[in-house]
Amino acid sequence: QVHLVESGGGLVQAGGSLRLACVASGRPHMVKAMAWYRQGPGKERELVATITGDNRSTSYNDSVKGRFTISRDYDDNTLFLQMNNLKPEDTAVYFCNLKEAMWGDVYDYWGQGTQVTVSS
Repeated sequence: QVHLVESGGGLVQAGGSLRLACVASGRPHMVKAMAWYRQGPGKERELVATITGDNRSTSYNDSVKGRFTISRDYDDNTLFLQMNNLKPEDTAVYFCNLKEAMWGDVYDYWGQGTQVTVSS
C-alpha cells in the first residue's frame, strides 16, 4: 500500500551536485526509518544514508560522509538526498527505502530507483 517514487537523478560532471527526492504515499502507520540505497554496475546494493522516523538521527556510508545529506519532510513524507562534490564512483541507481512499523511488525518498501551518472 505504501508507494515510493524517486526523482532528481541525471547526468552531472564530477564535482557537481544533485538533489534526489522520494515521495511516499499510502499513509504508512508509523515510519520507523527511511534510507537511500544505491547499486552501481556489477555491484551489490549498498546503504548510502539513513534517517530515523523521528528525524532525530542520521547515518552515512563512509564513502559519502561530508558530501551527502539526508533529510525528510515529516508532514509530506518526502525524503531527500542532497549530493555535493559528486564523484564518478557515485554512479549508480539510487533507491528509496521505507521501513513501516505496523501492529508490532516491520515492513520494507522500495522505490523503482533513479539513475545518477557522474562523468569525469
